Amino acid sequence: MITRRTLLGIATALAMVLPGSQTFAADKLDIVATTGMIADAARQVGGDLVEVKGLMGPGVDPHAYRQTRTDIVSMANADLVLWHGLYLEAQMEDFMTGLSEEGNVVPVADGLPRNLLISHDDYDDKYDPHVWMNPNLWSRVVLNVRDALIATQPESEDVFRANADAHLADLTRLATYTTEVLASVPAEERMLVTSHDAFNYFGSAYGFEVLGIQGISTESEAGLQRIAQLVDELVERNVQAVFVESSVSDRNIRALIEGAAAKGHDVKIGGELFSDAMGEDGTYEGTYVGMIDHNATTIAGALGGQAPKQGMQGLLN
Repeated sequence: MITRRTLLGIATALAMVLPGSQTFAADKLDIVATTGMIADAARQVGGDLVEVKGLMGPGVDPHAYRQTRTDIVSMANADLVLWHGLYLEAQMEDFMTGLSEEGNVVPVADGLPRNLLISHDDYDDKYDPHVWMNPNLWSRVVLNVRDALIATQPESEDVFRANADAHLADLTRLATYTTEVLASVPAEERMLVTSHDAFNYFGSAYGFEVLGIQGISTESEAGLQRIAQLVDELVERNVQAVFVESSVSDRNIRALIEGAAAKGHDVKIGGELFSDAMGEDGTYEGTYVGMIDHNATTIAGALGGQAPKQGMQGLLN
């Protein structure tokens, strides 16, 4: 098992040879977060008191991501490391477990009540990790981020609580918007076909049937039989639109469209959804609120619902 002492030794050695591996500004809490969604939560709650580095940027698949040498330096030197857990960062699991033995490392989704989670199809003791697809469930993760910040810097508790309350209010407005626009989709059109099963919490929250070509993890293989089954489903149920994901190859979605076309049924791409990663840094879609706003607005518009083209706040591109 890799311990923090070992990692600090590695980090010290790497820092001497890796450019740009300096620690963050000394007057701010140094936080490293694995996914963009967690990084956004830390920035919202931490405000001006934190400097947050997200390891996985736009288009990055967390299921397959492995820590780099620079990541090791950043995490070993951080005041706080936030990761998702629930086997989302599957290739980093052993590393994060070892780092947590002596470091301030918090899996912010692992503590969610099990009765709120969706069981993993392939593993009896694991759960679907894509909890950010339901803003109300993600609010619980934000609270865990808040508590981790308070535990790390107790003297700033009042600021962290105030910032968290403001962000949670934003998430409540987001949940209201998504519920309203998705409720406008006709019941017979509420089928969401995507590259992998990242939208089960979305489907549960908003009454959509969700079909993913791959399983919960993008590491699972989509066989020809699975694609053929979905093609038959698209044709039989007259599905008009399917969706690609920003962090998953569109190869299998294209195969679905071609298979349906071969059977005389035209299916369009309803748009690109953000599943395991947010949009580009510095954009509205590069925030959690913008990510979910984009998804709800895109899905509603493509499946016959009513939604403003520029989303909840008029900020979508």
